[in-house]
Amino acid sequence: MSGIEGKVVAITGASSGIGEATALLLAERGARLVLGARRADRLAGLAARMEQAVYTTTDVTRREDLHALVTLAQDRFGRLDVLISNAGAGPISPLDDLRVDEWDQMVDVNIKGLLHAIAAALPVFRAQGSGHFVTTASTAAFRIAPAMAVYAGTKQAVRAICEGLRQEAGDSLRVTTVSPGFVRTAFAEASANPAIRSQITEARDRIAIPADAIARAVAYAIEQPADVDVNELVVRPTAQS
Repeated sequence: MSGIEGKVVAITGASSGIGEATALLLAERGARLVLGARRADRLAGLAARMEQAVYTTTDVTRREDLHALVTLAQDRFGRLDVLISNAGAGPISPLDDLRVDEWDQMVDVNIKGLLHAIAAALPVFRAQGSGHFVTTASTAAFRIAPAMAVYAGTKQAVRAICEGLRQEAGDSLRVTTVSPGFVRTAFAEASANPAIRSQITEARDRIAIPADAIARAVAYAIEQPADVDVNELVVRPTAQS
């Protein structure tokens, strides 16, 4: 099944930023959407803008929420073609800040959340004989910068898990990792360190690209023929070093 029209696509972290932009673009191209995020009010508003969309409150740290998301796709549309794991946490800070709770949050959301998504969708994809995992990583998976040690570590883990999944997937499942650079989202606001928050905000305001640039990359991977697996896409501002 190639193209986008008619495909059933579930998205975590769909209520804002890259997830929201991706949902809107895929809906415009005829996909049937299953939206997941923690903010039900935003999901309801987003779903109302689409012809074929359902939603459920989804916290990726809760494995039962991922199973509910996948089950909703099957119950409403009869199948699941693509699972986009986009939910992420990035409260970056220097290690000296010792924000251990925030380190735990990044591990729980970025790594465990992805594993929960795989556990929910993989049996469904195997039973169908087709399926596509698309996961949002980060350019931090390629370049470690001060204050981003834990965040970069989780994103490197995301790349490793997705590459392992790709190698185990066989000839009927596809696996794509999309690594954005600076994108015009609320990412900076997650940091509790004023200096880091200011630094990230300044760079974002100066060079960031819109979230729909990442949405187009996701759509490109999804719309390829079934025998073409786009494994990794890195999308960053031209001005980003």
